[in-house]
Amino acid sequence: MRPPVSDLPLVFDGVSALARDVTLVRGVSLQVDAGAPTVLVGPNGAGKSTLIRLAMGLVAPTSGRITWGGRAETDGQRRAMVFQRPVMLRRSVAGNIGYALHAGGIARAARRERVADLLAQAGLAHLAGRPARRLSGGEQQRLALARALARDPEVLFLDEPTASLDPAATKAVEDILRAIAQSGVKLVMATHDLGQARRLAGEIVFMLRGSVREQSGAERFFTAPATPEGAAFIRGDLVI
Repeated sequence: MRPPVSDLPLVFDGVSALARDVTLVRGVSLQVDAGAPTVLVGPNGAGKSTLIRLAMGLVAPTSGRITWGGRAETDGQRRAMVFQRPVMLRRSVAGNIGYALHAGGIARAARRERVADLLAQAGLAHLAGRPARRLSGGEQQRLALARALARDPEVLFLDEPTASLDPAATKAVEDILRAIAQSGVKLVMATHDLGQARRLAGEIVFMLRGSVREQSGAERFFTAPATPEGAAFIRGDLVI
């Protein structure tokens, strides 16, 4: 059998996006390769979330081109996304994952074992029968991760996945993200939390005013940023 065609590298070539005459992303050229997590950092309004939504096809570029593995058109089946506040279906915890498997075309006979595996990975096996909307915020985020993994994605996008969580819930989510990355799934995550970026990133993309200002290894960014704005952001200064 031929190996599946990869959606990586993800390449933005001069991509801009406008909404009601406001520029959200301006002339972004960026390549995201397989490997350790790529973390997007920058102040609020820098364009991090828009860049992720462009990649997922939730926002259309006004100009420029986005390609996946050298292809402009893909079916999107090999990528998934988790939002800051995921929507829970009116089903049980297990039912949320089962629905995602059904939507992905997984045969009924294979779903039960896959649901059990994903629940175990998310630390939610003991809550399988609970209504998903009765979970805590951290539990819902872990369920959202499990539900996204039901698609068996090559690339998983995350938009501020722990922004509203307490430290214990944040650690639980980060532990799952590390395991996902170690399994070979490419993580691309936007976060405002520099501590989280230090803990998880292999690569940093620093954005400001809709543009990419730096792209480098995480250690290099945090020890020797290439721009004054990057250095100021790391110090905690207001960067606008």
